[in-house]
Amino acid sequence: MTTRIPAAEITGLYGALIKKFSTKMFGKVPESLGVMWHNPAVLKASMGMGQKLQKWNSCDESLKSYAHMAVASLIGCTWCLDFNYFMAHNHGLDLEKAQQIPRWRDSGVFTPLERDVLEYAEAMSSTPVTVSDELVARLLDQLGAPALVELTSVIGYANLTTRGNVALGIESEGFADACGLKPLAAPGLAASGLPRPAVSRSQAGAR
Repeated sequence: MTTRIPAAEITGLYGALIKKFSTKMFGKVPESLGVMWHNPAVLKASMGMGQKLQKWNSCDESLKSYAHMAVASLIGCTWCLDFNYFMAHNHGLDLEKAQQIPRWRDSGVFTPLERDVLEYAEAMSSTPVTVSDELVARLLDQLGAPALVELTSVIGYANLTTRGNVALGIESEGFADACGLKPLAAPGLAASGLPRPAVSRSQAGAR
């Protein structure tokens, strides 16, 4: 992986804690942490927000995970797809469904509710936003207000992280490979209705 900002050396007490936690979780210190280490305050705030999200429990964990992966696929963030597949494996989620997220419109493995959640994630992440009254009404009826507010916030956070990773050239670091998992499916139809593959920075530069 060649990031647009070279990774910095992670130092100090806080840096040592981050490296210890990362090594325990992934078996290594991700290069992406070195990129963000150029501004430890930003890294700390982002990680803190991510940890707080993990404590929310009004919405089903699988739905939130699938929504985040749908955002990553739409935006083209290979790091988030790889990481969330790794986490799906560790949390015992349905790996077949996780693999099919990038082509969910063509796949038959998802329930009607899951398809609504994936559509909502893409609609929120499109520019301009394409969320419809009908879609929100269906989700509100199926999930209830607390869960829908939580899901919406998770999708918003996913946009923050995925767009930032793509902008900085942060790509997949092989988390899923380390678990012996199969590669993610190729992206299917995006919100526009046209094939939209996740493009890496190196591929984009070759155009």
